[in-house]
Amino acid sequence: MARTALHATPVSQIDLPCSSFQRNQKTASSICINLKTRLPKLNTQRLLRRFKSFKSIQTVGFSGLHGQIQQKTVPVPEIPLDFKDAEFEVQTRIWNWRGYSVRYQHCGNNGPALVLVHGFGANSDHWRKNIPVLAKSHRVYSIDLIGYGYSDKPNPRQIIDDSFYTFETWAAQLNEFCVDVVKDEAFFVCNSIGGVVGLQAAVMDPQICKGIILLNISLRMLHIKKQPWYGRPFIRTFQKLLRDTAVGKLFFNAVATKESVRSILSQCYHDTSKVTDELVQIILNPGLQPGAAEVFLEFICYSGGPLPEELLPQCPVLIAWGDKDPWEPIEIGRNFQDFDSVEDFVVLPNVGHCPQDEAPHLVNPLVESFVAKHAESSSINSSTVS
Repeated sequence: MARTALHATPVSQIDLPCSSFQRNQKTASSICINLKTRLPKLNTQRLLRRFKSFKSIQTVGFSGLHGQIQQKTVPVPEIPLDFKDAEFEVQTRIWNWRGYSVRYQHCGNNGPALVLVHGFGANSDHWRKNIPVLAKSHRVYSIDLIGYGYSDKPNPRQIIDDSFYTFETWAAQLNEFCVDVVKDEAFFVCNSIGGVVGLQAAVMDPQICKGIILLNISLRMLHIKKQPWYGRPFIRTFQKLLRDTAVGKLFFNAVATKESVRSILSQCYHDTSKVTDELVQIILNPGLQPGAAEVFLEFICYSGGPLPEELLPQCPVLIAWGDKDPWEPIEIGRNFQDFDSVEDFVVLPNVGHCPQDEAPHLVNPLVESFVAKHAESSSINSSTVS
């Protein structure tokens, strides 16, 4: 497999991720948890075979680990009129994952399963223009990762294992969601940081992911391996200042306002007419929940973990990139074309960092085409084997 080095960014160009408050959320119940006992390895292949004939029709989620049923009030997003269809009503549900409440949305009862994974500062509502359209021929699920949106937000300071908000945790959550809720293999459709989550999940359990579509995947330019050696002490000191002092809370409070959120979105959306009051509320409201600041500050100090170019799995990968993304330069993103598993690299003209929301008319057909190709290929291979 070809390995292309993705270039480090000079210190003068390094910026903190702007959509700040997304990963900012804290759990109402802050219990000390030892992740080594809470994240066991599952026999997902056996569980998938067991559940394959069932459909997820519950109105609340359940945990395959504890079997607990829980009800919880969660916001229901307003679907734009252009994307509404009476036949395909989007349902909002709660899944109890290892004692945590996780919000997800579901629509569609037929066809291949899709799991949509949001990016930094976002939540499952960021896919409101995609879910009902894709549900016409797919079973579509959109999840709030732990610490995001309206899922629980465990306080990282009160967890014994201090590496809770990592791509390994989110990947385990994604794979177990497919086992517990989807009850099938799935295609992952991911934006930004969500792309790293999808890749990590596919590497951790290749039996679950049938293919991945990456939309402007995060290049993780603040990763320790991409920081210039002379900038590392400065970055580390700045991160500690934010995480361990009152400066971090002040910084977060300055970002978590309507004005700041609108300004940030207007940077990453090329078509600023798409930055509506509704979108601002979708991004802002979860960041105003108790504990949001603690989780946000924890994440911006996370300079370790995997790089996307280290995770390219063996399953098929399609990459689509808005060419006006100011945060993840397409010039660097093009290097992913050199990897064997990347089938295609599609340039989305005049689109910014969040193509699924800014240009759903381009993204939805790409998803449908990619999934149809590989779902048909899987069917042919299965019939040949049998």
